[in-house]
Amino acid sequence: MTVRAFRVFGTVQGVGFRPFVYRTADALGLDGWVANVDGHVEGEVAGDPRAIDEFAARLGTGAPPLAHVRRVALSSGRTTPGKGFRVRRSAPGPARTAAREVPPDAAICDTCLRELYDPTDRRYHYPFINCTDCGPRATIIEGLPYDRLRTTMHRFPLCPDCAAEYADPADRRFHAEPVACPACGPRIAWDELRGADALRAAAKAVVGGGIVALKGLGGYQLVCDATDSGVVSALRFRKHRPSKPFAVMVRDIGTAARLARVNDTERAVLTSPARPVVLLAARRRQPIAPEVAPGVPRTGLFLPTTGLHHLLLDAVGHPLVVTSGNLSDEPIAVDDAEAFGTLTRVADGFLTHDRPIRARYDDSVVRIEGRQRITVRRARGLAPAPLPLPARIPLAGIGAQLKHTFTLAGDGRAYPGPHTGDLSGAAAYDAFRRSYADLKRLTGIEPAVLAHDLHPGYLSTQWAREQPLPRLAVQHHHAHVAATAAEHKVSGPFIGVAYDGLGLGDDRTLWGGEILLADLSGYRRVGRFATAPLPGGDAAVRHPSRTALGHLLDAEPLGTPRPSLDLVRRFTERLDPSEAAVVRAMVARRVNCPRASSAGRLFDTVAALLGLADSIGYEGEAAVRLEAVAGTAHAVPLAHRIVRADGLWVYDSSSTLADLLERQASGEPVRDLAAAFHLTLARVTADLVARAVEGSAFGGGAPHTVCLGGGCFVNGRLLTEVRRRIRSQGLRVLVGHEIPVGDGGISFGQAAVAAARLAKER
Repeated sequence: MTVRAFRVFGTVQGVGFRPFVYRTADALGLDGWVANVDGHVEGEVAGDPRAIDEFAARLGTGAPPLAHVRRVALSSGRTTPGKGFRVRRSAPGPARTAAREVPPDAAICDTCLRELYDPTDRRYHYPFINCTDCGPRATIIEGLPYDRLRTTMHRFPLCPDCAAEYADPADRRFHAEPVACPACGPRIAWDELRGADALRAAAKAVVGGGIVALKGLGGYQLVCDATDSGVVSALRFRKHRPSKPFAVMVRDIGTAARLARVNDTERAVLTSPARPVVLLAARRRQPIAPEVAPGVPRTGLFLPTTGLHHLLLDAVGHPLVVTSGNLSDEPIAVDDAEAFGTLTRVADGFLTHDRPIRARYDDSVVRIEGRQRITVRRARGLAPAPLPLPARIPLAGIGAQLKHTFTLAGDGRAYPGPHTGDLSGAAAYDAFRRSYADLKRLTGIEPAVLAHDLHPGYLSTQWAREQPLPRLAVQHHHAHVAATAAEHKVSGPFIGVAYDGLGLGDDRTLWGGEILLADLSGYRRVGRFATAPLPGGDAAVRHPSRTALGHLLDAEPLGTPRPSLDLVRRFTERLDPSEAAVVRAMVARRVNCPRASSAGRLFDTVAALLGLADSIGYEGEAAVRLEAVAGTAHAVPLAHRIVRADGLWVYDSSSTLADLLERQASGEPVRDLAAAFHLTLARVTADLVARAVEGSAFGGGAPHTVCLGGGCFVNGRLLTEVRRRIRSQGLRVLVGHEIPVGDGGISFGQAAVAAARLAKER
């Protein structure tokens, strides 16, 4: 008899891996044991050597659907196991040997869904039904190794029936830590009502035009009838969210296909265990209220993540707006007392339950372009699953300010934390600090170095500077393109194209339309957009008409004559005269008018000039409207020039804006002009990239990889046009898929840059 010890590393806790090991060993006639130890799985097997070899092979190739095996290690066994194979009680290991992986939550599986609707099943209509293949994970874990006593489910002792399932190796719920049933598990509540009565009361409130605060997996959600214009408008008013689109939850994929066009890739993502919100092209004739996504041709749809969502959808009979349970720009509420204190001003009632939420996770948001997923927000279902990153020294990327995330890295992997939101608010700042402490504790990563943004005004930067650790400052746009490069394992030189709103450059000016010659450890700026003032600073972000006036009145002088006074007057005539006069004076005197080379602000400018957005309710709204109007229209590109200035290739956007105004005055439709701008920017980008490649100074020849980053590339029209034109030059074009292309990916990019710099120093 041969005895071998085994250890399995990866996402192997909370995903049904020990039951899988048990069934595999039993089928091969092997004796031994398995247990969760620290952040991995280990055990011993005894039996025929060929059976042990087959056992080891199956561990790596036949794992459960939610598992991800990185490595299987075999060694000589220490003792001879007894007869049979068993699952041992888990205990923390004597010393951590690798970072521990925290499994993301998984949506209800098809088997549990069938049981939910089976009147003969004892979990019939039980909202918290789950098994080893689905249910809460990251949101309930209090410690590792992953066992029930280290989750918020330890408050619910198992009844005899659940205990029997939990202990039965042949059962689907064998060692499913969140296992529960109506007799022993969490219960829903509505005021004094419990169970089915609570659900009926909540459904009645929604059907009657009310707004319900529902306690979901990773926090509270605000729910209302998505077909009722009045209640959707009321939700906007109460939540202080005037125009940003809401997500809509639908019962099944068939309903989603009736509301939007769904291709095979989108269908696969919609039905995946992560169940993200997917931005889909809405059908023209469908019942969703226009107030759900005003002026936007895409609707964010997602499928139910829990049994509770399914039951509520069935009881209401309509698609539901399901949006974050918070006020605008605040983190999603997770604590019951916090939710009742904050959301009482928004919700007409609360459908809650008694299972505590340990970690805050909002819904993930993605978009499909071609057959590739573009991540807008990486949260529930996706985070904190690790990604490869060659970081041998434990470190952290602390992120930016908007769409904030942080990333922990060590042992060759990075763990992006949950989406926090706008870090400028006290609640979001506190949520970041708590999430950071929790994920450190769970993964076991204690950073030795912190990487942060250059901007001294970001709270993330200020927090990093307060910590007693070595720090590395990482330029914002280098972090954007480094995130893309690191995700795709690009180690050599590349051309980085970073288009976003604003980020502080290493020359202390505001950047945002950048062409970089880079690798993970450093970069050189080789191209940029022309600068223009932002009248009022941050106020210009909320008022694109101000940005437009800045471009028209004081764009960087690069040889293009400014638009005629008559064309400028045509624009200013529709603005408030007093505000226009104030902005003119600010620009003329250069008072509170920081200059920026921003692609995002250029989108704002064009949207304002075309009458699409003088003021906005959320960052990026003007660009969203511009993309929506452009659609798939074909158009003649606008004029554009690239000049040489201060050793850089510079896009002279004044030529484009002057042509835009001329063609607008001649009566060209807004749709055609919006499409023309997208085409123009794609041509400009391809031209800038070509010049960067020609002038590259890295050894070993010019780089042939282009990494795109920045929130502007959430724009599907721009991304498609840019990729097509750059690829036509024979270049490889990459964009982030797992990591958000916007500021939510900054922390991963910071971690990648820090890891590369530290590796060079060793």
